[in-house]
Amino acid sequence: MFDDVARRYDITNEILSAGQATRWRKAVVKAVDPQPGEKILDLAAGTGTSTRPFKDAGADPIACDFSPGMIEVGRERQPDLTFVEGDAMDLPFEDNQFDVTTISFGLRNIADPHKGLREMIRVTKPGGRLVVCEFSHPTNEVIRKGYLEYLMKALPEVAKATSSNPEAYVYLAESIVAWPNQEELSTWIQDAGWACVQWRDLSGGIVALHRATKP
Repeated sequence: MFDDVARRYDITNEILSAGQATRWRKAVVKAVDPQPGEKILDLAAGTGTSTRPFKDAGADPIACDFSPGMIEVGRERQPDLTFVEGDAMDLPFEDNQFDVTTISFGLRNIADPHKGLREMIRVTKPGGRLVVCEFSHPTNEVIRKGYLEYLMKALPEVAKATSSNPEAYVYLAESIVAWPNQEELSTWIQDAGWACVQWRDLSGGIVALHRATKP
């Protein structure tokens, strides 16, 4: 599915999010706080758009994605980034390798997100950091009702005009609706072994940014 939307994925996301995707990416970079020389694993990195700021900050990031089509496009556009094809439930990395592991809008697409979170802690160094950016539940009931209307009715129509595979965005809308809220995801992260779990809402809770530390 993601192979089919790779070439227009970034621009489609900008349109569907009404430009908020850029703001969310900036919030992730601030939360990750990349330092020169740090090893950063960026999961579900797609074409590397989310990975680029880490490289520009002097860190040593790896863009990892399950989709070979995404990686192909990423390597064409950003040949100076390191791309690795990998399954988040069985990461192709040794234990305790990364100072930071981050995933944006990808945890929801892992077949077993609990296993994915356990893999993330395995490859992260003790004391290392986790940053998860994912769609969540708006805290205001009026906003939530309007958001659900957009997801299930308007988003598929917009996707038809902007994406090479609009059916993929129907799946994405359905997966967002079924995803747990901020507190429940926090519990999932804790259950995987992470400590000091915190979150903050972006765009009124449409997106939540979770942070944690490996003991």
